[in-house]
Amino acid sequence: MKIDIANLTEIRRNFHRFPELGFEEERTKNCVAEFLRDFGMEVHVGVGVVGVLKVGTGNRAIGLRADMDALPISEESQHGYISESPGVMHACGHDGHMTMLLGAAQALVANPEFDGTVVFIFQPNEEHGLGAKAMIDEDVLGQFPIEEVYAIHNLPGAPTGQVSTRSGLICSSESLFEISIKGQGGHASMPQAGRDAITIGAEVVQALQTIVSRKLVPGAGVVVSVTELITNGQRNVLPGHALLKGDARSRSPKDRNAVEAFMRQIAEGVALAHGVSVDVEFDTQFIETINAEEPTQAVVRVAEASGLDTIGNREPMSFS
Repeated sequence: MKIDIANLTEIRRNFHRFPELGFEEERTKNCVAEFLRDFGMEVHVGVGVVGVLKVGTGNRAIGLRADMDALPISEESQHGYISESPGVMHACGHDGHMTMLLGAAQALVANPEFDGTVVFIFQPNEEHGLGAKAMIDEDVLGQFPIEEVYAIHNLPGAPTGQVSTRSGLICSSESLFEISIKGQGGHASMPQAGRDAITIGAEVVQALQTIVSRKLVPGAGVVVSVTELITNGQRNVLPGHALLKGDARSRSPKDRNAVEAFMRQIAEGVALAHGVSVDVEFDTQFIETINAEEPTQAVVRVAEASGLDTIGNREPMSFS
């Protein structure tokens, strides 16, 4: 199938209509593999999909990568190609990423003005940070010894034609945390007889805000967000258990480790003051993303030669 702007749009909408969660991207993988085979490429299907385009006799190789998975979100849009998978949606743009990489693959097949190998990598399960490791464990880097990997992520709200990048730190780390508070439940009419976990949890939430505002250097670029507060209370029952869940972002391992240490200190201190027990789990899902200098400059040169704006926002981004 020949790809042009019109059917790139249709391809993206087709991906959007049939989203699949991480490690469940079977239909998606089959579609991607079929396109790559139609382009005449060598195709390998495992936990992800790899297409290989070799031109000339050069022994250099680069990778171009896109992610494939969707999110467990119910789509509320009203356009004509909404998700047909209940509770699943391409809300992070991976449908667009796959389409762009397929367009790049077809363009390079049609105009192979290079000497070497391009490896097209379609990765599963980016949202939970497991897909890249799964492909590495399958020996993708051993089978296809690429020297550099390039990827792109959409950024809603950015002007059309703008490429935002920087060498060094480009994306913050992401750490998920859970703080479990074990108090003593009781009747709402007699709060003095128990140890109300929801009040203690609220105190912990408030205290955690001092990590960024009072414990780290101003401008450190750290974010600590409590996103869930779950208790076992009822309308007239004070909870004996509270679970706080949240997300922390950092630009450096030093700050990331400091956030964890302060979080444990705060939670344990509040728990001690109220005579309850507390458990803190801090799990770094994504470490900081660092762009190498020369590949980054290569992107800037190509973008500028293509007439694109590369000024953009060079500050590190925090989403994943």
